[in-house]
Amino acid sequence: MSWLYYLGLIIAVIIGAFCLYLLMVAVLPGFSVPAQPLGKSTRPRVEGEAERYGPRKEVSFEVKGTPVSAWLFPPEHLSAPAPIIIMGHGAGGTKAMGLELYARRFQEAGFAVLVFDYRHFGASGGRPRQLLWIPRQLEDWAAAIEYARGLQAIDPSKIALWGTSLSGGHVITLAAKDRRIACVSAQCPGLDGKAAGEAFMKRAGLKYVLRLVMHGQRDLVRSWLGLSPHKIPLAGRPGTVAMMPTPDAWRAFGLMSPEGFVNEVCARIIIRGDKYRPVKQAQDVRCPVLLQICDQDDLTPVSAAEETASRLGNLATVIHYPIGHFDIYLGDNFEKSVADQLAFFKKHL
Repeated sequence: MSWLYYLGLIIAVIIGAFCLYLLMVAVLPGFSVPAQPLGKSTRPRVEGEAERYGPRKEVSFEVKGTPVSAWLFPPEHLSAPAPIIIMGHGAGGTKAMGLELYARRFQEAGFAVLVFDYRHFGASGGRPRQLLWIPRQLEDWAAAIEYARGLQAIDPSKIALWGTSLSGGHVITLAAKDRRIACVSAQCPGLDGKAAGEAFMKRAGLKYVLRLVMHGQRDLVRSWLGLSPHKIPLAGRPGTVAMMPTPDAWRAFGLMSPEGFVNEVCARIIIRGDKYRPVKQAQDVRCPVLLQICDQDDLTPVSAAEETASRLGNLATVIHYPIGHFDIYLGDNFEKSVADQLAFFKKHL
């Protein structure tokens, strides 16, 4: 027999062994991960302050038959079709997780704002729950944009996108495809999943990463077999199995998460997230972009944001903050970041 026969046999054995391994990972017990419920949020709320702020309307639109829950904040004094800012949260976040604080500032300044929950999260529909799947989130963004364009009191030529963390990459991706977007604000943006994965490997170590990968494989293969999803905590204490097992993430989610927030995510995103690289699409963007870079960010690499700025050229407005990834949502750092965003939107909308 020729060497090609033996080579083919070896390859077949390797493939068969790997398939058997995946099947065992998918169905064998012993992979359960303890839940990590978050404490009650201590962040100030703006609900119930209608006398100070303008109205907030509950609205919805559909994506492939699934309802998407959203809040619409119309400007108080509307004398002409208004510009609108569309907002979506980062990985696993919901609209009730601090986004109203930003939206109210924009509303006060005369902008309309649309804030939505992704399918599978928060008040939106979608099964399985807590499925973080990037192609679906991009579909949700595209549907939100079309919904906003169809609103009677909105100027369809003045639509801005606001993203943070993972959605900071989404808004770059959407603007690269939709040349009618007026401008984009990307806060501590996740722009290169490959670079983020490599940085995480250096911090956490190969052993921990391989452990997470097995959880991701279990969830993905179970989805192929029509079985129930395998979930892990979104934010976790250091050393535990979680998508973001860092002190900063644990503290920030504890501060910002609303009552009823589900601190879980389908684990399959772990083995798919490194394929998502919005930085590679930045050269196709044709509108002004605000990049807010947290210089001590240990979640979304600063190098990816700087490369994105380079690809954008004169379209980029870059502001650096000497803080970590989650610091920008809180206290004085929030005040500074939202003030910079307002200045950018007033200039370009």
